[in-house]
Amino acid sequence: MSHPLRVGMVGVGLMGHGIASNILKAGHRLSFLDHPGNQPVEDLLAAGAQARASGREVAEGAEVIILCVTGSPQVEAVLFEPDGVLEGLREGSVVVDCSTALPSSTERVAARVQAAGGRFMDAAMTRTPKEAAEGRLNLIVGAPEALFTELHPLLESFAENITHAGAVGAGHTLKLVHNFVSLGFSAVLAEATVAARHAGIDDAAFLEVLGKGGGGGVILERLRPFIEAGDASGFRFSVANASKDIGYYHAMTDELGVARGVAAAVRELYGSIDDQGLAVPEIIRELEAMAADQAQSEN
Repeated sequence: MSHPLRVGMVGVGLMGHGIASNILKAGHRLSFLDHPGNQPVEDLLAAGAQARASGREVAEGAEVIILCVTGSPQVEAVLFEPDGVLEGLREGSVVVDCSTALPSSTERVAARVQAAGGRFMDAAMTRTPKEAAEGRLNLIVGAPEALFTELHPLLESFAENITHAGAVGAGHTLKLVHNFVSLGFSAVLAEATVAARHAGIDDAAFLEVLGKGGGGGVILERLRPFIEAGDASGFRFSVANASKDIGYYHAMTDELGVARGVAAAVRELYGSIDDQGLAVPEIIRELEAMAADQAQSEN
């Protein structure tokens, strides 16, 4: 599948816009669902993309349909509601779900897509909108080996690292494990930042010690600009999405019957933030305000 493809997209938001842009740059034809949640699309239209009024219309002209929406309810809605993708799905076309979803839902979705004559792949994303715009996403793929090989050239147009995790559902499973680790580290570092500041530790010393020790890594570097200068632009992942993903992790571990004591604390922290629209680094400011309120009430 190295020839130019007819690609349809549902979800041209913060992450999807970057995917769409890089698909066009690679020479593929693109149509997308016109939706209020999209980022500005003038650049995509200027590059030859076409807007469609329904999921059905997106699917009718596409060999591959990429979904980049919030979660399982949205995936099921865009596929199965009246005038949705499934109504326009062509025989042999591939649905690629780049969303973060419950693996049990993913398996049900895949079965319905296959029953309608299509094929299915979950290709969960990691990294941020910045890497999406640069064509440097990480993808965690659940698909049969042959389909993974077939679509690999297309995935390479918008992803830097592509991991075949296993059969359908494995991509979304590993994404939830990944996000639990990533968001758990973020929560730990946020609480540690507030504790260090309240103890009178300079931010520069805090960052130097963690960066050269056990706290070093990708998550510290994503939080660093906010700790240093209040800049959350490099980690534009909302608290609402963090809460949703940790909730999915809880649901998955319920189904698997595995322990999750730490995950419960992480979920409680994200759920305690009143403004769920904040970016993850901004929970540091919220935790500082909570600590100040508590100190004031004790005095």
